[in-house]
This record gives sequence, structure tokens and C-alpha cells, in this order.
Amino acid sequence: MGPADSPLDAARALAAELAEAAAETESGRRLSPRLSSTLADAGLYRLCVPAAIGGGEAAPWDLIEAVETLAIGDAAPAWCVAVCATAGMLAAYLPEDAAREVFGAADAVVGGVFAPLGRATATEGGYAVSGRWRFASNIDNCTWLMGGCVVFDRDQPRTLESGRPDIRLMLMPVADAETIDTWSVSGLRGTGSHDFAVADLEVSAARSASLISDEPLANGPLYAFPPFGLLAAAIAAVALGTARGALDDVVGLAGGKTPTLSSRKLAERPATQARIGAAEARLRAARAHLLDAIDVAWSAAQQTGAVALELRVGLRLAATQATEAATATVDDAYNLAGGSAIYETSPLQRRFRDVHAATQHMLVSPATWELTGRALLGLDLDDSQL
Repeated sequence: MGPADSPLDAARALAAELAEAAAETESGRRLSPRLSSTLADAGLYRLCVPAAIGGGEAAPWDLIEAVETLAIGDAAPAWCVAVCATAGMLAAYLPEDAAREVFGAADAVVGGVFAPLGRATATEGGYAVSGRWRFASNIDNCTWLMGGCVVFDRDQPRTLESGRPDIRLMLMPVADAETIDTWSVSGLRGTGSHDFAVADLEVSAARSASLISDEPLANGPLYAFPPFGLLAAAIAAVALGTARGALDDVVGLAGGKTPTLSSRKLAERPATQARIGAAEARLRAARAHLLDAIDVAWSAAQQTGAVALELRVGLRLAATQATEAATATVDDAYNLAGGSAIYETSPLQRRFRDVHAATQHMLVSPATWELTGRALLGLDLDDSQL
């Protein structure tokens, strides 16, 4: 990304290329090294890395609109950017030398898994880390991986003052981890989200951080913005872009297709017109809701350096609702296209599978309604994911 280019400009310039490569990306079950390098050269993987170490330190809506635009071309690379870019938030929690080591290179791609599926036993200089993590998107193109771990002191799990387990993210060179080929799936096939594992790997304390108990060392409103809220919004942006692409696809199809046993083109049928209008309204409303929730939370981060629980709840509500609305929109487009949508030559069948895979991410899954509902009802809750 050149100095005069915005993230959105970079994404717009790449969307058509991603669409052209979509079949290759899906069949390869990963982003090609060439395609990933193109995204890295555009600065899209480092949008959330502090500017002090060469990152973009972009406003949240810059990331969201860039991811959405990429997903209009193809959801898989958009998903990889969403995950790897938000991983850059972790750089703000590390000492500067460690942050530069991991995130400083222009071609750095940091991925991995937030979920605490590993064990980190405290040692004199850091941690001995063991575990196996699922859903490590874009792992074949990553230079470093993060893995969430429960911290142990000898054989006892360490707890925080709140009584919660001490969960920390450990940063490891990708060469030190074993990649396990597990990514044979229905949707988002091109993300290459394989498992990875390590056994008794030494990780220095400087290359670990907690998004729950640590405070960011870097200043700036981006690092006052809730990391999980930003990741949820980025996942929702993948769904929104996929839905926009699906509507574009079916509108293009409707003008030329005459359904079997019909004398009118698909676009000329009142039922088609009504469904397209309703789907467009639904998608625009969901997108506006998400951008509004981001804007309110971002204003709070800029003005006060903190985002209140109410606003964090609003982010998760908007991200989940946007994902569900986008999925319903893709379903409408897929159903309107009829039999044309089931062929591999139609992008609609891929968009259908991709958006339904996105709904399974824990940060935008239906479980969010319970978490946010507890908050809205004033009940006790674990707000660590908010």
C-alpha cells in the first residue's frame, strides 16, 4: 500500500484479482504465496500494528471496509486479512523489541488462534508451551503464530484476582510449530485454516501477552478499542462483502436468465423484484448498524481512552446481527438463481458455502445473543470476550 493509498483503495484495487483467483484459491485450500504476498505488499495484514513499528494503526472502519471490499471478490482472502490484521493488535501489548521482532518486517504475517487450547508452564525466563490449536487461518503464509494458553505454575493453573484462569497468548515462529492438514471443509476452503501443534516449546516472557489482564504498552485509541469487538466486526465484514457480491451476482444473472417454463426473464418477475428490494434493504440496514456501533465505540476510545461495557455489547450485537443478515441475503440470492447457482462455474454456490462457514465463528455465532442478553438484563457475566 503506497503512502497515498487508503486501505479501502488498496482493497478496491485487489478485489477483481481475488475474484479471478477464487477457483484456484478454493481448490488449493489456501491463499497462493503470490496472492498472500500481494496482500502483504498492500499493507493489509498489518493494518492494526502500531505505526511506531511500521504498521498501519488504522481506524477500525478502515479495516472493516477493506475486508468487506475484498470479500466482494472472494471471502477467503478477506477472512485471512480479517484474522491476520486483527492479530496485529497484540503488537501493542509487547515490549517494543519483541513487537519489532514479530511484527516489524514489511512482509510479516501473524496468525494463529486466540482460544486457550494450549498449556504454558512458567519457567525462569518465560514459558514452556504445549498444545494443539484448530482454525489457524492462513497458516501456510504466516511468519509467526499466536496460541492461547492457560498458564500453569508447575502443576497448578494460575488464577487472576477475579478467579479466572490466567490466559495468555504465546507468539511462536511458524517454523517451530507442526502444521497438521485438517482443512477439508464445506466453506471458506481457501483460508487454509489447519491445526498446528507444539510440544515444550520455550517462549520468552516478552513474546507473551494477555488481552484480559494486561494493559497495552502502545498509546493510541486503536489500542483502547476492544480487540474481540474488532475481530467480530471484521468477521461480520467478510459476511457483508460476501452478501454484496451475491446480490451483484444475482442481479447480473437476472437480466439474462429466463427460468424454465417461464416466458419472462428472472428480473421481470414481481417476486424477484420484491425479494431483491427486501434483501438490499436488509443488507444496507445491517451494514449501517455495524458502522454506527463502530463509530460510537471509536469516538469513546478517542475521547476517553476507554470503551464502556454498553458500547462493547453494542459492537458484538451489531457484528452478529450483520452476519445473520448477510447470510439471509446470500440465501435469497442463491435461491433466486435457481439451478444456475449449484454449478461450480457460479460464484453463488461458493458464496453460499462461505457465508455459512462464517456464521460458525464463536464471536458471531448465536451464542453471542446469550452473552449480550445477560449484559442487557444486568446479570453477572464473564465479559472477557467483550
